[in-house]
Amino acid sequence: MQILWLDEVASTQEWLKERYKKGEVAPPFAVLAKRQTNGTGSRGNAWIGKEGNLFLSFLIERSKLPSDLRPESASIYFAWLLKEVLTQRGSQCWIKWPNDFYLHETKIGGMITTMLKDSLLCGVGLNIVEAPKGFGKLDIEISQKELAKLFLENVEKGVSWKQVFSKYSVEFYKNRSFYTHMQNNKRVSMQYASLEEDGSITINGERIYSLR
Repeated sequence: MQILWLDEVASTQEWLKERYKKGEVAPPFAVLAKRQTNGTGSRGNAWIGKEGNLFLSFLIERSKLPSDLRPESASIYFAWLLKEVLTQRGSQCWIKWPNDFYLHETKIGGMITTMLKDSLLCGVGLNIVEAPKGFGKLDIEISQKELAKLFLENVEKGVSWKQVFSKYSVEFYKNRSFYTHMQNNKRVSMQYASLEEDGSITINGERIYSLR
């Protein structure tokens, strides 16, 4: 996968989306920024930070995705692939359903995916060296360039959703003390949530898919 390195950008995701729509870039393509000033977070929030944290977005053709992966579960899939790289280096981070990186009880990053025509756009932000108030940072030392390289290599392996799900499901119990948001943005407890094989969850008889 081709990787473009930028010193500073408002949002790696918006930068890549705009150029893809104009036909200036084609998948597989990734952009990594040293600094990000107005990144895209969950539910319209911004994800910003200083040099050293991970600000990465990439494009991949839908035809290159695992055949058993539902688009709604792409955030879980790619978050787990990054989490595997971090775990191999000794990190204790885990994935809060469906797209957040946590260390113990504190959020340290997130993953967002969007379908664009025949491609999937994936953006990830992770606090490697510094965290804003209310957030945490990674518990291991690794450069943003090395992490991006290892993660994208993992993406290109094309492992199946079934393989990822079998591992992710083992750690799902860590979500029990947290909340998530439904389609109407209603906040609901995950204490009794059950994880389905396609990556959705069921709470009080209602099936919920990732909105990110």
